[in-house]
Amino acid sequence: MANDKKLVLDVNESPKRIRDWVILSVQHILAMFVACITVPLIVYAPYSTASGASLAQTMIPPVLASAGVGTIFYLIVTKMKSPVFLASSFAYIAPISAALSIGATGTTPNLWALPIGMGFVGAVYVIIALLIRVFGVNWLMKLLPPIVVGPVIMVIGLSLAGSAVANLTNVNGSYNLIGILCGFIALVATALCAHYGKKTVALIPFVLGMGAGYLAALLFTLFGYYLGGNPYFQIIDFSPLVNNFTDISFRSFIDYPDFLFLTQNTVPLEGSMIGTIALLFIPVSLVTICEHIGDHENLGGILERNLLEDPGLSRTLIGDGVATALSGIMSGVANTTYGENVAVVGVTKVASTKIVLTAALGTILLAFIKPIMCLVMTIPVCVTGGVSLILYGFIASSGVKTIVRAKIDLGETKNIFVASVILVVGIGGLVMEFGDPNNPMITVTSIAVSMILGIFMNLILKDKKPEAE
Repeated sequence: MANDKKLVLDVNESPKRIRDWVILSVQHILAMFVACITVPLIVYAPYSTASGASLAQTMIPPVLASAGVGTIFYLIVTKMKSPVFLASSFAYIAPISAALSIGATGTTPNLWALPIGMGFVGAVYVIIALLIRVFGVNWLMKLLPPIVVGPVIMVIGLSLAGSAVANLTNVNGSYNLIGILCGFIALVATALCAHYGKKTVALIPFVLGMGAGYLAALLFTLFGYYLGGNPYFQIIDFSPLVNNFTDISFRSFIDYPDFLFLTQNTVPLEGSMIGTIALLFIPVSLVTICEHIGDHENLGGILERNLLEDPGLSRTLIGDGVATALSGIMSGVANTTYGENVAVVGVTKVASTKIVLTAALGTILLAFIKPIMCLVMTIPVCVTGGVSLILYGFIASSGVKTIVRAKIDLGETKNIFVASVILVVGIGGLVMEFGDPNNPMITVTSIAVSMILGIFMNLILKDKKPEAE
């Protein structure tokens, strides 16, 4: 039964009226929508499909569909006891971008690297889940304490700063002050909605922020047409919508997503790339496992129950990890628990997993509705870049929050050394290459190097015993 003091609907309950069911499900979709589609807009931006279309725009429907499929798989594995929505993870933007560039030529990426990388992530999650079931979770917390995880999360966020700025300043491939202004409008609107918004507004600040940026871009674009088609003001490219309705057919309204495994424009995969791909994704997967544990502890606090015991951490990790592997095959991005949807549960006090299930089904259906997907494809990258200034900052700030929440004393020499090594190595971009210098067999990314050095420093520097007075 629902907890009258805490929850309006418990995990096993559902709304009595269909209208309430639909509204609550749509709210979950809106909460995850913008962040979910931002990932493909960023990582696939430099590349094109075999037909010359934007790969970033093409991959939006598959990413939405994979989020819905992953969430349904997670709900089944956790026995419908954890109201979690899974969608594309920002923590994997850096390794995805690096993986796409392995052997890439021009606008042709290495798409094979993504399902392989996500397969490694899924395998790590499953292995860790099995080890936790046998040995408990203390060994993982000792290997990856907050003083290691916090700075690594900061590195992940800060390493993406260049990508956010590049998107902000990019309008149709060139520097554009009007585009930067639209991005700033999206940035400020998002911050105002998040800080001053009440109820629903506070839950969807990124939706409203990108909406404000898009509206500004639309006005400038119309102004440009009024001036005789001045390209400097034409921020929005309406070609996806125009092309969709040039020859109207059934597929102009309902169409299947171009899943990653259907995309042919990719460079060949070579055996020497496997090691590099593994070292791109595995270190980040260890960090996101710690985030996974924190998200479920947070949600458990809202529900006033221990989700790490029931349905159990091993089940939630398997659900999340295998969902990421499935998403890698479908869209090339990783899935993760979405804090936006946890916030929806916390604010509305509606924890029904049946509503989350309906939202997941709605997300899959949305991926097949062609006009909506074409409209989403017209979102300018400068608007996405403006919002990304906050999103990537959130990732870095969550690393700081990890350290603060654990009450880490940065006055201690050990903690300063561990954090310093991770931050300088990660942000400085120290990469380790093995093999032929001109054609290295294995490349260890800066995030992986920083994490490995951080773990090593934390293990060799023991806590000092307090000196006797």
